Amino acid sequence: MYRHIRDLREDNDITQKFIAAYLNGSQQVYSNYELGQRDVPTDILIKLADFYGVSTDYLLGLTDKKERNK
Repeated sequence: MYRHIRDLREDNDITQKFIAAYLNGSQQVYSNYELGQRDVPTDILIKLADFYGVSTDYLLGLTDKKERNK
């Protein structure tokens, strides 16, 4: 899961500081999510999925398909 959120951020040329501000959090906390040092809360997971337009299953590593079911 942690690799997916980092890869999505990097693929979109977004800084940790920017995405942390979008999530109303600190860059350090977001960095801990990417490093797997802190569990990603459900509400943050949903916000990330919405932001990147991917499914939560993709973020959780349950599927390789980025698309959301409609």
